[in-house]
Amino acid sequence: MLAIRPATARDAALLSSLIHELAEFEHLAHEVSITEEDILREAFGAQPRFRSVIAEWNGEPVGYALFFPFFSSFQGRPGLFLDDIFVRPAFRKHGIGRALLAHVAKIAWEEKFFCMRWEVLDWNKPAIDFYNGLGASFLDEWKPAILIGDALEAVAKGA
Repeated sequence: MLAIRPATARDAALLSSLIHELAEFEHLAHEVSITEEDILREAFGAQPRFRSVIAEWNGEPVGYALFFPFFSSFQGRPGLFLDDIFVRPAFRKHGIGRALLAHVAKIAWEEKFFCMRWEVLDWNKPAIDFYNGLGASFLDEWKPAILIGDALEAVAKGA
């Protein structure tokens, strides 16, 4: 039986492990540096920067979603960014991913966010097909950009 619950500080090690598993799946393990301490500070500290939920199948943790608000100047209110959604491979095809997405969508709807937004890797055809099946819109006209590491530091030093 599936249950989805809010993550708590006691889940910090579990979340760290699941995030590392997602990074392995996405072929991005070399980019992951998050620790249990980071999760405790950033999710459960004085100023939480993200929330997460844990999916359990018969009491066993099998997936998670991690999300946080962003603000739209055009809409004049916040949207919800779904940064991670992950189900362990052995538990896929049981509706867990759909249930996690629906759970976060319900939070977004009930808390009056104007949208829920996320990104998907262009090679992940099963995920793209899944999101298309839900009626998601792909923002092909937008190109994501990022400043990270040395580039971020260089731009910041120019301020």
